[in-house]
Amino acid sequence: MQDDVIRQPLLVEVAIEAASRAEHEKLVTALARLAAEDHSFMVSLDPTSGQIVLKGVSESHLAGKVDVLNRADRIAVNVGAMQVAFLERPTTRAEVAYTHKKIYGAKGDFAAVKLAVGPIDSGKGFHFESKIDESVLPREYLPGVEKGLKDVLACGVVAGFPVIDVGVELIDAKYHDVDSSVLAFEVATRTAFREALNMAKPVLLEPIMKVEVVTPAAFAEAIAHDLRLRRGQVGVTNVQDDTVAIDAILPLMTMLGYTNSLGLMSQGQATYTMRFDHYAAIPSPTGDPPFRPAIGIRA
Repeated sequence: MQDDVIRQPLLVEVAIEAASRAEHEKLVTALARLAAEDHSFMVSLDPTSGQIVLKGVSESHLAGKVDVLNRADRIAVNVGAMQVAFLERPTTRAEVAYTHKKIYGAKGDFAAVKLAVGPIDSGKGFHFESKIDESVLPREYLPGVEKGLKDVLACGVVAGFPVIDVGVELIDAKYHDVDSSVLAFEVATRTAFREALNMAKPVLLEPIMKVEVVTPAAFAEAIAHDLRLRRGQVGVTNVQDDTVAIDAILPLMTMLGYTNSLGLMSQGQATYTMRFDHYAAIPSPTGDPPFRPAIGIRA
């Protein structure tokens, strides 16, 4: 049961910070408690800004956590704009060789790796395989290779979002009896992997949602038109008496703040449900990549 909860996609994220330095530790403690209580809620540190980022399954999910902080824990917080939690994936194969070499007097750092990187089947996540013999690279250095890969997987090259559905093969390596170390292979692998992902034509993936809006017939046409403007594919419309149910499939990015918009269009009489359907590449061109969530607080 718990594993099923963990697999729920974390579709929305927001940056948060304590309103004062004095409350920072109190905020960290409260967030740790909330994350322990709810496995569909995650707290992380943005690697670029250093700000705390909350991730959850919906806008209302994260809004509820902020409300708990304000009301139950009595912590004043600054909250950024809600952002969609995008993903990244490569679309083609690329090979990169990289050598990390530094000299510090009599000793130095040395590690050389060659990686082949490419897309794998949707839903497979990440697969790593070493194609070289232990005589080429002793197994003691493989943990450094794996750590370097995991660091990049958590923060991709397009806009800093997690990388999925990617396969990596270690196809060659070199080491030095004195200067090589696990850390040196971590550094070399991290640099090679980032370069390979850039060459592998990565794309941003956005969550696509199934939406049903139930509304009085008088507002149905305007609501359906609005859904199309949000890049929605409006499907079958069911009519029963004076009530209309509108089905649509559309990007979550266009649905942020929809509760307020729907209320205005229907004079508060329409309701909607929304659930995750699949991820899809963002249509190109879309202009600049979406801002990281921490930008919301600065704006």
